[in-house]
Amino acid sequence: MKKTNNGMTILAVGSVPLMMTLGNSMLIPILPEMKSSLDLSQLQVSLTITVFSIAAAIMIPIVGYLSDRYSRKIIMLPSLILFASGALLAGLAAALFDSYGWILVGRTIQGIGAAGSAPIAMALIGDLFKGGERSRVLGIFEASNGLGKVLSPIIGSLFALIVWYAVFFAFPVLSIIAAILVWIFVKEKKNRQSPPPFRKYARGLLSVFKHEGRWLFTAYLAGGTCLFTLFGILFYLSDVLETTYQIDGVRKGLILAIPLLVMVSTSYLTGSKIGNNLVRMKRFSVIGLLFMTVSYSSLIWLESLVPFLIGLALSSIGAGLTLPCVNSLITGAVGKERRGFVSSLYGSVRFLGVALGPPIFTRLMDWSRTGMFTTIAAFTFLVALLVLFLIHVKGKDGKKDPKKAFRYTYV
Repeated sequence: MKKTNNGMTILAVGSVPLMMTLGNSMLIPILPEMKSSLDLSQLQVSLTITVFSIAAAIMIPIVGYLSDRYSRKIIMLPSLILFASGALLAGLAAALFDSYGWILVGRTIQGIGAAGSAPIAMALIGDLFKGGERSRVLGIFEASNGLGKVLSPIIGSLFALIVWYAVFFAFPVLSIIAAILVWIFVKEKKNRQSPPPFRKYARGLLSVFKHEGRWLFTAYLAGGTCLFTLFGILFYLSDVLETTYQIDGVRKGLILAIPLLVMVSTSYLTGSKIGNNLVRMKRFSVIGLLFMTVSYSSLIWLESLVPFLIGLALSSIGAGLTLPCVNSLITGAVGKERRGFVSSLYGSVRFLGVALGPPIFTRLMDWSRTGMFTTIAAFTFLVALLVLFLIHVKGKDGKKDPKKAFRYTYV
């Protein structure tokens, strides 16, 4: 590809995680108003995020296999249209019928569409870019994901000034724009090899997970942990801003965007620094998870808003250090013919983390504020230890060698 096309390809692929992130995060500022308007419990309102993420988590391995067997674009384009359709259904259900049940149906359809979008885009980056350039683009991918999280509280708050369910009608427009960009600017290789039979494909995957499963699943857990804690703490902060500080509307959106902006900046810088160095990826991941542990431990005592946000920013730095490294480790550790499934399974874990965040934090909030932050800090510390001891990045001679870190060559 020419350099100009390279930039447009990055823009097209980067638009997908941006749009997918808006699919969940734009709802966070409107959840209290939705709860009041539809007379829902805290757990019920959290399910609007959970059903989306669970549907995506279930479908992602299926569409990952299909993208390996056929083509990334063949899966991504219909998925983006399905995402738009689900959002439209949820918006109409809210506007015309005040139907909580049909909103959940629409959100479920959105989640199915999301399954074939952002996770496949990550695999596509692995196909189109190599080595240090791949890590840089994956850093941009994560920064785009984070940018969606930064913009979504603000945009969601602005739409809420019209009516709380207006955000649902923004998703179809964003989805169609992303689909057009992917259709025009993403060029897959035409000489794609014939897909292997399912049994051969499955045997290859089993071989990958047999030899590399321990560190792969540890990497999956690290990425899922970042998303779980991020969405859980945003859900908590959204509620506290209204109930404790009486802050709502655009002001609330701007405050929710602060820790997310920190994560975006860190993700972009991390992606540009790690290159193809697996040792550095592991080191940054461990440091990032330890930053999150320190952050959540400190929040036990930080109750005033400004100190709380400063303490929370440290966890955002931690997530920004960890996620681009995990992305690069996973997409680079297997060949193109199975990258779609392995990356998509990672996407399932990410969506599962998002799904579990709000309901688990709801239960922890009902239990104890101190207990909530203590539990989360202990969990992130445990994941940091697992990354430290289960992801090995040394060559056979015992020396650091980023190209011989695993049995499977980093490709």
